[in-house]
Amino acid sequence: MKLRYALAFAILPIVVVLAILQAGALLTRSYMDEASSQASSALRLAVAALAGHLSRYEPLPALIADHDDIEGLLQAPDNPALRKVANQYLKEINALLESSDIYVMTPDGNTIAASNYDTPGTFIGENFSYRPYFLDAIAGSPARFYALGTTSLKRGYYFSSPVEVAGKILGVIVFKVDIDSIESSWRGGEYKIFVADPEGIVFMTGSPEWLYSGILPLDAPRLARTQTSRRYADAVLKPLPVTESVYHGQHLMQIAGEGTRREYLRLSHYMPQADWTVNVLFDTASVRTQARTTLIAGLLFICLAALGGAVLWQRRGRVVERLRLQEETRNELEHRVEERTADLARVNEQIELEIAERRLTELELRKTQADLIQAGKLAGLGQMSAALSHEFNQPLAAAKTYADSAAMLIDRGRVPEAQDNVRRISGLIDRMASISRHLRNFARKPNEKLGPVPLPDVIADTLEIIAPRLKAADAQLTVELESDGILVKAGPVRLQQVLVNIISNAADAVEGLPDRRIVLSARRMDSTVVIEVHDHGAGVPAAIAERIFDPFFTTKGVGKGLGLGLSISYNIVKDFGGSLSVANHVEGGAVFRIVLESAETVREAAE
Repeated sequence: MKLRYALAFAILPIVVVLAILQAGALLTRSYMDEASSQASSALRLAVAALAGHLSRYEPLPALIADHDDIEGLLQAPDNPALRKVANQYLKEINALLESSDIYVMTPDGNTIAASNYDTPGTFIGENFSYRPYFLDAIAGSPARFYALGTTSLKRGYYFSSPVEVAGKILGVIVFKVDIDSIESSWRGGEYKIFVADPEGIVFMTGSPEWLYSGILPLDAPRLARTQTSRRYADAVLKPLPVTESVYHGQHLMQIAGEGTRREYLRLSHYMPQADWTVNVLFDTASVRTQARTTLIAGLLFICLAALGGAVLWQRRGRVVERLRLQEETRNELEHRVEERTADLARVNEQIELEIAERRLTELELRKTQADLIQAGKLAGLGQMSAALSHEFNQPLAAAKTYADSAAMLIDRGRVPEAQDNVRRISGLIDRMASISRHLRNFARKPNEKLGPVPLPDVIADTLEIIAPRLKAADAQLTVELESDGILVKAGPVRLQQVLVNIISNAADAVEGLPDRRIVLSARRMDSTVVIEVHDHGAGVPAAIAERIFDPFFTTKGVGKGLGLGLSISYNIVKDFGGSLSVANHVEGGAVFRIVLESAETVREAAE
């Protein structure tokens, strides 16, 4: 018997140690999974911010490539007057779009016009034929490329597009976009964020010491490919001392530096269009410390429980000392209550800190939402660019015809008829100016307060913008207003964006169908105004009705929508204090219903 007890006491410490090690591993794994979930949210925000920033400029090179000044210059590249006009035009567009540089190259790669033509580091006269964005564009395809400028030595993202006239490529136009503003927002945060190119070289990071470092071995083939495109000019590339491992499905990265080695949890997302990999690192030191702290607290609790059991066992054997043991137990309980009270106080402090962090996160999310709203508007303008080009080309062609006709009439002495042609040309110019003004106001980032907004005026501006889309879908839009004096509490530009998104979706729904009618109606209901958009399409299936306002949810094909329009519209209407819902109409099709507070009710209450 004694031998059995001795053996049990000898094995017990080993069992306890193994149990502690297993518990520590389980706690570390649990906290690591939680940290991975939080880092995943930060990764999604970083990817969305990068994609939104770049999508603002993607359709612009192709639009500017169609400008008469650019085409004229490439048809006569040695004409100094055309060069002067093109340089001034590129400088004005560059300032308006807040891009880094815009320049035009001939088929041999020589730069003949640039927005920085009047600065010491101008690109004019430089040859960039070795750049991949030039090679792809001169072959007839739009291109994207990230690099360190060989002339300006500034990092930037390049968008290029061929300039094609009468089926012949005469040159290439290039946009260079500055990304330093995004990079600066990554500094000093809880997470370390960096972006690597296909060769594993870090070119964007909130940690300047990692810039131009390779997380993959910088072997000869990688260096040769990088040198061929001169992506980083004369920058010194250096390896980053990295050791990677996998811990229960989580990717860990150890980075050495300045005599220390830190371990990070790594999450990555590949952006295929930009050919980037966005990485988010979270320092695991806090995770492992938290796991150890929880394990120690658990051990202390087990020790306290074991102590209580020993006290109870001792009380059974010592009946005569019951009163004394009861006093000791009472004192022990009071001590534990004090400890628990102190623990609760610490927990309350932690909760207050978490509340403050959540409020800060909410502010960041609101800012991100505003950027997504602007990205959604610019994406919508990009999708409508072809129709808008047709809308501008028609009056331009008509103006050209009227001008030629007026010249012939003047030669023949028929001045009154020539004057009538001039008046027609003036009307066409007014029409194009009206369309341009509405598009400019629509694309501007709103900074407006809520107030009384005349609904008929907003609808009229919306029709100016959405008309090309309706014409492309061959849809018929009917507006039914209860009266011309309806006022709602909203912001005019954002309300216009909501109507553009919903009517665009209605045009998509009826396109190609026999019945392509769309009805926009508005009526007062008590202290609210109800706006409804009814299409005669296939309606909204019950399976997607609950998800239709979720971000990035779309039923359209690849490249036909970001899945942000309805989500942005839902949040805009919510910010107005209203509601946005969708249902199927009894006569067929879908009905989007917007309920806003009547501004007339608000004014009467104020009075």
